[in-house]
Amino acid sequence: MRIRIDGVDLPGLTCPPGALAGDDDGPTYRNIHVAVQRRGRPDELLDPHPGDAASATWTLECTTTASQDGIDIKGPYVQGRPGDRFIYLSWGTVDDSGTFTMFRRAKLMLDAVPAEVLDAAAGTGLLVGRLGLTDARGGALCARVVPPRITWTAEQRPDPAERIEHTGGRTC
Repeated sequence: MRIRIDGVDLPGLTCPPGALAGDDDGPTYRNIHVAVQRRGRPDELLDPHPGDAASATWTLECTTTASQDGIDIKGPYVQGRPGDRFIYLSWGTVDDSGTFTMFRRAKLMLDAVPAEVLDAAAGTGLLVGRLGLTDARGGALCARVVPPRITWTAEQRPDPAERIEHTGGRTC
């Protein structure tokens, strides 16, 4: 199965103090980017997108296993234990040398995917999460992300022979 994350409404390239809850005197973050973080390797990021991109999309290869509690999802970008799986979207600054320095993360909670949607996605081969990436304060979305903040749907997976395309990103 694949999981595709479609993000829109990115916050821009700058995250000023006050855009982070409780951090009105904190630093201003510049040249911010967002990427999917690999499990166990916080410095390994999939397809960083600039904070002013029109949209950001990531496609992740996963495996599914039926368990007594439902369907368990595993993969190189899936974090957590069974029953508490999630995907990290990491926000960070990118300096002139291309170094990404994380300042916050969002946890896309896979245990919050409705069971009927996850069952259908296991059959169709594609689970799609759609969300806005700007929080209520105008900053980079963070914390636990569950419906209705994210909408999960099962869609038909493209031809398995097709390559996964990552658009608009760069590797840091």
